[in-house]
Amino acid sequence: MPIKQISVFVENKPGRLADITSILAKADIDIRALSIADTTDYGILRLIVSHPDKALEVVRQEGMTASATDVLAIAIPDEPGGFAQAISVLAQNEISVEYAYAFITPRVGQAYIIIRVADNDLACSVLSEAGIRQIEQSDIFD
Repeated sequence: MPIKQISVFVENKPGRLADITSILAKADIDIRALSIADTTDYGILRLIVSHPDKALEVVRQEGMTASATDVLAIAIPDEPGGFAQAISVLAQNEISVEYAYAFITPRVGQAYIIIRVADNDLACSVLSEAGIRQIEQSDIFD
């Protein structure tokens, strides 16, 4: 079951990340996970936040280019091989992962992984069949 990720296109210049995070803070939006991928001129800031629709609205109101993307979030054991097991299930079913990033959870012994794949429904199905727990947006902020 997909969750919403916010992607913001960011110019590579000092202070831009501070600007974006300040905008979100003023709107009372909590950032739980983030990833930044960059090129010479710009970067893409990917965020998992408490209120994705509101986050998209406030950054766009500030003139920034942003979009929402459905991604999957899975819970894995925080131990060697936990991530490998989940990714192997996807690989065995010929599901390519476009990108992934992780973050810790309040639950000891568990981590959350965000993954982007081309076919969320197929990935959800094979992960479920393998007993890999998928998490919902609300689970991230419990």
